[in-house]
Amino acid sequence: MAPAVAAKQASKPKSKAPKSKAKPASKPAVAQPTSDDEVEETSEPTEETAVVETGGTSSSTVRNKQRVLLLATSGITYRQRHLLQDLATLLPHAKKDIKFNSRRKSSFFQLNAMAEANNCNNILFFEPRKNRDLYMWLARAPNGPSIKFEVFNLHTMDELNMTGNCLRGSRPVLSFDAHFDSTPEYQLMKQVITRIFNVPKNTRRSKPFIDHVFSFTMLDGKIWFRNYQIVEEDPTAAKHMSKKHKDQARAPTLVEIGPRFVLAPIRILEGSFCGQALYRNREYQTPAFLQKTRNQANRDSSNQRRASHDDDDHMEEDVEEGDDMQDDSEEEE
Repeated sequence: MAPAVAAKQASKPKSKAPKSKAKPASKPAVAQPTSDDEVEETSEPTEETAVVETGGTSSSTVRNKQRVLLLATSGITYRQRHLLQDLATLLPHAKKDIKFNSRRKSSFFQLNAMAEANNCNNILFFEPRKNRDLYMWLARAPNGPSIKFEVFNLHTMDELNMTGNCLRGSRPVLSFDAHFDSTPEYQLMKQVITRIFNVPKNTRRSKPFIDHVFSFTMLDGKIWFRNYQIVEEDPTAAKHMSKKHKDQARAPTLVEIGPRFVLAPIRILEGSFCGQALYRNREYQTPAFLQKTRNQANRDSSNQRRASHDDDDHMEEDVEEGDDMQDDSEEEE
């Protein structure tokens, strides 16, 4: 019996030793996947656990990197204020701030500090003048560039009263004309406009729907802005259609919503409301110059009318004098 017990005790360590050596060899085989799909599957749980530990959801992991500070100076009119409110409604990633009291151009640089305080990296700023003219600044804070436009022919949603409608907080599709790729300054304008008017995905106040289009069209050196609703075919009506009519189903159409306005580019600055002028529109004419030319044209036309009336009066006087002289000669005869 003793040799048998000794043989069993001697065999036990021999059986345990191979098991302990096999375990380290098996661990690397499990930890190293054989395909890229397995790599993605192993990385997903780690992201989910990180979300659970922070107490958020999967949408909270995506951060909004583009935020817009939306404000205007004091002295803005009611129509301009309604346009500002329409843009704030259409841009859920915009932060509307109080009015900027100072009207000095040198103080516009303070808008960068306001944007930093509101955690915004873009600025859309309205600068009204003389209760008549309106200028729009589009700037990338704090390093620039910044673009100055003059706003023409603005019409708010309430004024237009269009039949189009879109979901509040939905994301738009940006449509640019081919002229935006023709020159470097237009390409820069396109990039700045895209940063400001493009609503990022998974923004806090946005909805995961795309149902309208922002159209930017270049015509006569000016940018024409329009907002359209995307109207698709009714899905309930498509069920009752025959196979032939389904093949000929109408394409989605566009219905205007509003607002609408025209932007005339004036200049592009290297920094945010400061720096060297990278571009100046030589064809642009200020409203004061246009008003001066209109007044001069009115004065010239009035002077011409007065001169024509004076000539007519002189001709009538000459005719009357000729008649008097003829009457005197007849009396003498």
